[in-house]
Amino acid sequence: MEITAGALMEIRITQADVGKRVSVRRVETASGRSVTFTDTLGVLTSWTGGVLLITQKNGKSVRIAESSLVAGKVVPPAPARRKGPSATFEELSRSAARAWQPLESEELGGWTLRAAAGFTRRANSALPLGDPGMPVEDALARVTAWYARRGLPAYVQAATGALGTQELLCAELERLGWVREVSAQVRIAALAPIGDLDADVSGVELTRACDEEWLGRYGRTGALAPVARQVLSAGPSVWFAKVAGRAIGRCVVDGRWASFAAVEVDPAHRREGLATAVMTALARRALDEGASASWLQVEDDNAGALALYDRLGFAVHHTYHHFLAR
Repeated sequence: MEITAGALMEIRITQADVGKRVSVRRVETASGRSVTFTDTLGVLTSWTGGVLLITQKNGKSVRIAESSLVAGKVVPPAPARRKGPSATFEELSRSAARAWQPLESEELGGWTLRAAAGFTRRANSALPLGDPGMPVEDALARVTAWYARRGLPAYVQAATGALGTQELLCAELERLGWVREVSAQVRIAALAPIGDLDADVSGVELTRACDEEWLGRYGRTGALAPVARQVLSAGPSVWFAKVAGRAIGRCVVDGRWASFAAVEVDPAHRREGLATAVMTALARRALDEGASASWLQVEDDNAGALALYDRLGFAVHHTYHHFLAR
Protein backbone atom coordinates (compact mmCIF):
# COMPACT_ATOMS: atom_id res chain seq x y z
CA MET A 1 0.00 0.00 0.00
CA GLU A 2 1.39 3.41 -0.95
CA ILE A 3 1.78 5.90 1.90
CA THR A 4 1.44 9.66 1.52
CA ALA A 5 3.42 11.79 3.98
CA GLY A 6 2.21 15.23 2.94
CA ALA A 7 1.73 17.45 -0.03
CA LEU A 8 5.41 18.15 -0.68
CA MET A 9 7.01 14.81 0.18
CA GLU A 10 5.54 11.45 -0.70
CA ILE A 11 6.53 7.86 -0.17
CA ARG A 12 5.97 6.36 -3.59
CA ILE A 13 7.63 3.01 -3.01
CA THR A 14 6.16 -0.24 -1.77
CA GLN A 15 7.37 -3.74 -0.94
CA ALA A 16 6.68 -4.57 -4.60
CA ASP A 17 9.65 -2.36 -5.51
CA VAL A 18 12.24 -4.68 -3.96
CA GLY A 19 15.03 -5.09 -6.51
CA LYS A 20 14.61 -1.58 -7.93
CA ARG A 21 16.85 1.46 -7.51
CA VAL A 22 15.26 3.93 -5.11
CA SER A 23 15.90 7.26 -3.44
CA VAL A 24 14.51 7.75 0.07
CA ARG A 25 14.55 10.47 2.70
CA ARG A 26 14.22 9.67 6.38
CA VAL A 27 14.15 11.59 9.65
CA GLU A 28 17.59 11.37 11.25
CA THR A 29 16.95 13.51 14.34
CA ALA A 30 14.04 15.59 15.58
CA SER A 31 14.29 18.05 18.44
CA GLY A 32 11.59 20.65 19.00
CA ARG A 33 11.14 22.46 15.72
CA SER A 34 14.48 21.22 14.36
CA VAL A 35 14.40 18.19 12.08
CA THR A 36 17.39 16.62 10.30
CA PHE A 37 16.87 14.47 7.23
CA THR A 38 19.17 11.92 5.55
CA ASP A 39 18.90 10.83 1.93
CA THR A 40 19.86 7.35 0.70
CA LEU A 41 20.22 6.15 -2.89
CA GLY A 42 20.61 2.50 -3.81
CA VAL A 43 18.84 -0.75 -4.59
CA LEU A 44 15.97 -1.75 -2.31
CA THR A 45 17.05 -5.28 -1.43
CA SER A 46 14.42 -6.10 1.20
CA TRP A 47 11.49 -4.62 3.11
CA THR A 48 10.39 -6.85 5.95
CA GLY A 49 9.34 -6.37 9.56
CA GLY A 50 9.03 -2.63 9.13
CA VAL A 51 12.67 -2.26 8.03
CA LEU A 52 13.99 -1.38 4.58
CA LEU A 53 17.40 -2.59 3.47
CA ILE A 54 19.03 -0.45 0.79
CA THR A 55 22.33 -1.50 -0.79
CA GLN A 56 24.39 1.45 -1.99
CA LYS A 57 26.66 1.32 -5.06
CA ASN A 58 29.73 0.69 -2.88
CA GLY A 59 28.09 -2.42 -1.47
CA LYS A 60 27.31 -1.03 1.97
CA SER A 61 23.83 -1.80 3.27
CA VAL A 62 21.70 0.76 5.08
CA ARG A 63 18.83 -0.31 7.33
CA ILE A 64 15.98 2.19 7.57
CA ALA A 65 12.95 1.98 9.81
CA GLU A 66 9.77 2.31 7.81
CA SER A 67 8.44 4.68 10.49
CA SER A 68 11.26 7.17 9.79
CA LEU A 69 10.47 7.56 6.07
CA VAL A 70 9.16 10.89 4.82
CA ALA A 71 9.77 10.45 1.08
CA GLY A 72 10.72 7.74 -1.36
CA LYS A 73 10.60 7.04 -5.07
CA VAL A 74 11.89 4.64 -7.69
CA VAL A 75 14.65 6.19 -9.82
CA PRO A 76 16.01 5.06 -13.20
CA PRO A 77 18.91 2.59 -13.19
CA ALA A 78 22.37 4.10 -13.26
CA PRO A 79 23.46 4.42 -16.92
CA ALA A 80 25.87 1.78 -18.19
CA ARG A 81 27.97 4.51 -19.83
CA ARG A 82 29.82 6.97 -17.63
CA LYS A 83 33.11 8.75 -18.13
CA GLY A 84 35.17 6.58 -20.46
CA PRO A 85 34.14 3.82 -22.88
CA SER A 86 30.72 2.25 -22.94
CA ALA A 87 30.67 -1.02 -21.04
CA THR A 88 28.16 -3.39 -19.50
CA PHE A 89 28.67 -5.16 -16.21
CA GLU A 90 28.55 -8.62 -17.78
CA GLU A 91 31.00 -7.69 -20.54
CA LEU A 92 33.56 -6.40 -18.05
CA SER A 93 33.05 -9.35 -15.69
CA ARG A 94 33.64 -11.91 -18.43
CA SER A 95 36.70 -10.02 -19.68
CA ALA A 96 38.02 -9.95 -16.10
CA ALA A 97 37.49 -13.69 -15.79
CA ARG A 98 39.45 -14.34 -18.98
CA ALA A 99 42.27 -12.08 -17.80
CA TRP A 100 42.73 -13.87 -14.44
CA GLN A 101 42.08 -17.55 -15.05
CA PRO A 102 41.97 -20.35 -12.45
CA LEU A 103 43.68 -23.70 -12.77
CA GLU A 104 40.34 -25.48 -12.63
CA SER A 105 36.71 -24.49 -12.93
CA GLU A 106 33.26 -26.03 -12.90
CA GLU A 107 29.91 -24.68 -14.03
CA LEU A 108 26.93 -24.56 -11.69
CA GLY A 109 24.17 -23.33 -13.97
CA GLY A 110 25.16 -19.74 -14.72
CA TRP A 111 27.74 -19.69 -11.93
CA THR A 112 31.39 -20.60 -12.39
CA LEU A 113 33.34 -22.16 -9.53
CA ARG A 114 37.06 -21.35 -9.80
CA ALA A 115 40.12 -22.66 -7.94
CA ALA A 116 43.86 -22.10 -8.14
CA ALA A 117 45.27 -23.64 -4.94
CA GLY A 118 44.46 -20.48 -3.00
CA PHE A 119 46.40 -17.96 -5.10
CA THR A 120 44.24 -14.80 -4.95
CA ARG A 121 40.55 -14.57 -4.17
CA ARG A 122 39.75 -13.76 -7.80
CA ALA A 123 41.01 -17.16 -8.96
CA ASN A 124 39.45 -18.96 -5.99
CA SER A 125 35.87 -17.71 -5.87
CA ALA A 126 32.51 -18.46 -7.40
CA LEU A 127 31.52 -16.03 -10.16
CA PRO A 128 27.71 -15.81 -10.37
CA LEU A 129 26.81 -14.31 -13.75
CA GLY A 130 23.52 -16.09 -14.23
CA ASP A 131 20.97 -18.41 -12.65
CA PRO A 132 22.56 -21.36 -10.81
CA GLY A 133 19.54 -23.49 -11.70
CA MET A 134 18.48 -23.95 -8.08
CA PRO A 135 17.60 -21.81 -5.05
CA VAL A 136 20.47 -19.54 -4.02
CA GLU A 137 20.78 -21.18 -0.60
CA ASP A 138 21.18 -24.61 -2.24
CA ALA A 139 23.70 -23.22 -4.71
CA LEU A 140 25.76 -21.74 -1.89
CA ALA A 141 25.79 -25.10 -0.13
CA ARG A 142 27.18 -26.62 -3.34
CA VAL A 143 29.78 -23.84 -3.53
CA THR A 144 30.87 -24.40 0.07
CA ALA A 145 31.21 -28.16 -0.45
CA TRP A 146 33.16 -27.71 -3.72
CA TYR A 147 35.78 -25.54 -2.06
CA ALA A 148 35.91 -27.70 1.06
CA ARG A 149 36.88 -30.70 -1.08
CA ARG A 150 39.89 -28.66 -2.22
CA GLY A 151 40.83 -27.49 1.25
CA LEU A 152 39.93 -23.90 0.38
CA PRO A 153 37.65 -21.30 1.99
CA ALA A 154 34.45 -20.65 0.06
CA TYR A 155 34.23 -17.23 -1.58
CA VAL A 156 31.60 -15.67 -3.83
CA GLN A 157 32.44 -12.62 -5.94
CA ALA A 158 29.45 -10.33 -6.39
CA ALA A 159 29.11 -6.73 -7.55
CA THR A 160 27.18 -3.53 -6.89
CA GLY A 161 26.88 -0.07 -8.38
CA ALA A 162 25.98 -0.45 -12.07
CA LEU A 163 23.14 -1.57 -14.30
CA GLY A 164 22.82 -5.35 -13.99
CA THR A 165 24.90 -5.78 -10.84
CA GLN A 166 24.01 -8.08 -7.98
CA GLU A 167 22.69 -6.09 -5.03
CA LEU A 168 19.99 -8.66 -4.29
CA LEU A 169 22.54 -11.48 -4.20
CA CYS A 170 24.83 -9.44 -1.94
CA ALA A 171 21.97 -8.86 0.49
CA GLU A 172 21.10 -12.58 0.42
CA LEU A 173 24.71 -13.53 1.12
CA GLU A 174 24.76 -11.22 4.13
CA ARG A 175 21.42 -12.60 5.35
CA LEU A 176 22.83 -16.12 5.19
CA GLY A 177 25.89 -15.15 7.23
CA TRP A 178 28.48 -14.68 4.49
CA VAL A 179 30.94 -11.92 5.36
CA ARG A 180 32.06 -9.23 2.93
CA GLU A 181 35.81 -9.51 3.34
CA VAL A 182 37.24 -7.17 0.70
CA SER A 183 35.94 -4.80 -1.97
CA ALA A 184 37.56 -3.44 -5.11
CA GLN A 185 36.62 -0.86 -7.70
CA VAL A 186 36.48 -1.79 -11.37
CA ARG A 187 37.58 1.28 -13.30
CA ILE A 188 37.49 1.97 -17.03
CA ALA A 189 39.20 4.47 -19.35
CA ALA A 190 39.86 5.10 -23.01
CA LEU A 191 43.16 3.48 -23.97
CA ALA A 192 44.59 5.98 -26.47
CA PRO A 193 45.12 8.82 -23.95
CA ILE A 194 47.26 6.49 -21.83
CA GLY A 195 49.33 5.44 -24.81
CA ASP A 196 49.72 9.10 -25.81
CA LEU A 197 51.23 10.15 -22.47
CA ASP A 198 54.62 11.83 -22.66
CA ALA A 199 56.30 9.16 -20.53
CA ASP A 200 59.86 7.87 -20.79
CA VAL A 201 59.32 4.24 -21.77
CA SER A 202 62.90 3.63 -22.91
CA GLY A 203 63.67 1.51 -19.86
CA VAL A 204 60.48 -0.60 -20.01
CA GLU A 205 61.00 -4.15 -21.25
CA LEU A 206 57.95 -6.05 -22.56
CA THR A 207 57.93 -9.84 -22.61
CA ARG A 208 55.44 -12.68 -22.91
CA ALA A 209 56.64 -14.43 -19.73
CA CYS A 210 57.25 -13.34 -16.15
CA ASP A 211 60.75 -14.15 -14.90
CA GLU A 212 61.97 -14.59 -11.32
CA GLU A 213 62.76 -10.90 -10.96
CA TRP A 214 59.22 -9.99 -12.03
CA LEU A 215 57.68 -12.46 -9.58
CA GLY A 216 59.96 -11.21 -6.82
CA ARG A 217 58.80 -7.63 -7.34
CA TYR A 218 55.16 -8.80 -7.44
CA GLY A 219 55.78 -10.34 -4.03
CA ARG A 220 52.44 -12.07 -3.40
CA THR A 221 53.32 -15.62 -4.34
CA GLY A 222 55.47 -17.26 -1.64
CA ALA A 223 55.20 -21.03 -1.84
CA LEU A 224 52.55 -20.63 -4.54
CA ALA A 225 54.98 -19.21 -7.10
CA PRO A 226 54.46 -22.08 -9.62
CA VAL A 227 50.67 -21.64 -9.38
CA ALA A 228 50.99 -17.85 -9.61
CA ARG A 229 53.05 -18.17 -12.77
CA GLN A 230 50.33 -20.28 -14.40
CA VAL A 231 47.54 -17.88 -13.41
CA LEU A 232 49.48 -14.78 -14.43
CA SER A 233 50.54 -16.27 -17.77
CA ALA A 234 47.04 -17.31 -18.85
CA GLY A 235 44.81 -15.05 -20.92
CA PRO A 236 44.00 -14.08 -24.52
CA SER A 237 47.18 -12.00 -25.09
CA VAL A 238 49.35 -11.49 -22.02
CA TRP A 239 52.19 -8.98 -21.70
CA PHE A 240 54.56 -8.40 -18.79
CA ALA A 241 56.40 -5.12 -18.32
CA LYS A 242 59.57 -4.60 -16.28
CA VAL A 243 61.90 -1.75 -15.46
CA ALA A 244 64.89 -3.73 -14.20
CA GLY A 245 65.04 -3.73 -10.42
CA ARG A 246 62.44 -0.99 -10.06
CA ALA A 247 58.93 -1.63 -11.45
CA ILE A 248 56.63 -4.17 -13.09
CA GLY A 249 53.18 -4.41 -14.66
CA ARG A 250 50.91 -6.83 -16.52
CA CYS A 251 48.43 -6.30 -19.34
CA VAL A 252 45.99 -8.68 -21.03
CA VAL A 253 44.63 -7.72 -24.43
CA ASP A 254 41.18 -9.19 -25.05
CA GLY A 255 39.43 -7.82 -28.13
CA ARG A 256 38.73 -4.14 -27.56
CA TRP A 257 39.77 -4.37 -23.91
CA ALA A 258 43.19 -4.06 -22.32
CA SER A 259 43.36 -4.85 -18.62
CA PHE A 260 46.12 -3.58 -16.34
CA ALA A 261 47.23 -5.40 -13.20
CA ALA A 262 50.21 -5.95 -10.90
CA VAL A 263 51.63 -2.45 -11.36
CA GLU A 264 54.26 -2.39 -8.62
CA VAL A 265 57.13 0.03 -7.98
CA ASP A 266 60.05 -0.42 -5.60
CA PRO A 267 59.39 1.93 -2.64
CA ALA A 268 62.84 3.47 -3.13
CA HIS A 269 61.88 4.52 -6.68
CA ARG A 270 58.36 5.82 -6.21
CA ARG A 271 57.40 9.26 -7.55
CA GLU A 272 59.78 8.82 -10.47
CA GLY A 273 57.04 8.24 -13.03
CA LEU A 274 57.76 4.53 -13.33
CA ALA A 275 54.17 3.35 -12.88
CA THR A 276 53.03 5.75 -15.60
CA ALA A 277 55.86 4.60 -17.88
CA VAL A 278 54.92 0.94 -17.39
CA MET A 279 51.26 1.58 -18.15
CA THR A 280 52.08 3.76 -21.16
CA ALA A 281 54.32 1.09 -22.67
CA LEU A 282 51.69 -1.59 -22.12
CA ALA A 283 48.94 0.66 -23.51
CA ARG A 284 50.94 1.25 -26.71
CA ARG A 285 51.38 -2.47 -27.21
CA ALA A 286 47.65 -3.06 -26.60
CA LEU A 287 46.76 -0.31 -29.09
CA ASP A 288 48.99 -2.04 -31.65
CA GLU A 289 46.92 -5.21 -31.10
CA GLY A 290 43.65 -3.37 -31.74
CA ALA A 291 42.42 -2.57 -28.22
CA SER A 292 40.68 0.76 -27.64
CA ALA A 293 39.42 0.62 -24.04
CA SER A 294 40.94 -0.37 -20.73
CA TRP A 295 39.94 -1.53 -17.31
CA LEU A 296 41.62 -2.34 -14.01
CA GLN A 297 40.72 -3.35 -10.49
CA VAL A 298 41.89 -1.52 -7.39
CA GLU A 299 41.03 -2.08 -3.73
CA ASP A 300 39.23 0.74 -1.94
CA ASP A 301 42.05 1.37 0.55
CA ASN A 302 44.93 1.61 -1.95
CA ALA A 303 45.32 5.39 -1.82
CA GLY A 304 48.46 5.59 -3.97
CA ALA A 305 46.99 3.52 -6.80
CA LEU A 306 43.67 5.39 -6.65
CA ALA A 307 45.50 8.71 -7.06
CA LEU A 308 47.46 7.38 -10.05
CA TYR A 309 44.39 6.00 -11.78
CA ASP A 310 42.50 9.26 -11.18
CA ARG A 311 45.30 11.12 -12.98
CA LEU A 312 45.18 8.65 -15.87
CA GLY A 313 41.45 9.17 -16.35
CA PHE A 314 40.05 5.93 -14.94
CA ALA A 315 36.47 6.25 -13.68
CA VAL A 316 34.61 3.79 -11.44
CA HIS A 317 32.26 1.51 -13.35
CA HIS A 318 31.19 -0.78 -10.50
CA THR A 319 32.49 -2.33 -7.29
CA TYR A 320 32.93 -6.03 -6.62
CA HIS A 321 33.06 -7.78 -3.26
CA HIS A 322 34.37 -11.10 -2.06
CA PHE A 323 32.04 -12.75 0.44
CA LEU A 324 33.45 -15.48 2.68
CA ALA A 325 31.34 -18.34 4.03
CA ARG A 326 31.21 -18.51 7.81
